[in-house]
Amino acid sequence: MQLPTGSVPALSSASSTVFSIGIVFLGYWGVHESARWHAGDVLVAVLALAGFICLGAVPWLATAPIEHADDQRMLRLARHAFLAGVTAMWLAVVASLFA
Repeated sequence: MQLPTGSVPALSSASSTVFSIGIVFLGYWGVHESARWHAGDVLVAVLALAGFICLGAVPWLATAPIEHADDQRMLRLARHAFLAGVTAMWLAVVASLFA
């Protein structure tokens, strides 16, 4: 079996890296604190969770079976999911500054 080269491992490793940085951010931000949550806190958590969902879907989308060797549809979806995940994580970080 041939190992994947190019965009598939790059997207998968980049998404797992941003995913782990997001986990560290949530731990540092204080998601585990027992204080009452406000609307800004919920916004940060929702944005981070949306980012985690998108980033978690990237390897699944990038390695999905395709019918033709030149079909780039799923890889294009993986790239969009990565972009959406990174954007959601950055918005969560920015929202945490104002929450």
